[in-house]
Amino acid sequence: MKLKLIGLIVMLTALTTYGADNEIYVDQSGTGANIDLEQLGISNIIGGLNSTAGSVNAFDLDGNSMTLDINMIGATNKFLGDIFADNFTGFYEFDGGTNSFTIQVDPTDTYSSDGSNQNVDVTGSGNTFTLNQGTTALASQLDLDWIIQGSNNTVTSNINIDGATNYMDIDGSDNTVTYTGTGVTASAGGYFWLDHTGGSRTFNISQLSTQDNDWLKIISVSGTAASTVCVIQNDQGTSTSC
Repeated sequence: MKLKLIGLIVMLTALTTYGADNEIYVDQSGTGANIDLEQLGISNIIGGLNSTAGSVNAFDLDGNSMTLDINMIGATNKFLGDIFADNFTGFYEFDGGTNSFTIQVDPTDTYSSDGSNQNVDVTGSGNTFTLNQGTTALASQLDLDWIIQGSNNTVTSNINIDGATNYMDIDGSDNTVTYTGTGVTASAGGYFWLDHTGGSRTFNISQLSTQDNDWLKIISVSGTAASTVCVIQNDQGTSTSC
């Protein structure tokens, strides 16, 4: 396990009696932090919301101009927590199966969640990923990129967009994507590009800017596999559903 940490409180434990290899507790407050966390093996936890095993909790990052680099190599690992940041850069790499990723970025509008650049790189199957950004604030100029290689992965993302760009590249079968982009200001237009190659897939996409335009591009090559694609674009119109 490798750590390069600036300005935070960290607790590392090995809790084999609880079934987890390693656990990281992070409580960071301040500007300009550069955080690099790496875990190798199975059943590791970077703690926060919904922590289990030794009840780790925390993983709370507060501040401006932060950089977070996460590498989790192995299976059944968990990366959980809250990030309250402006001008935030995040890179998350997962190699392995049945990993869990659940992150909220500035859900209470502490720093407005502006200027984020986040990259999620996944190689493996059976993973579950949830990334919610600016659900109260506006995720101004968010640049979010997903690269997912594997099957039976589930991705859920809810973004209160304000000029946000969301790009997703998926190679694999039986993947499920649920994306909701909302926005209420005149500058809330968002862009979502989904590029998929593989077998059966389920895509549920809702773009709900109420005072601006949304853009959507889907390229999906899946042969004759059974698939479900639902797209809703609603600009204060009549409620629709698939």
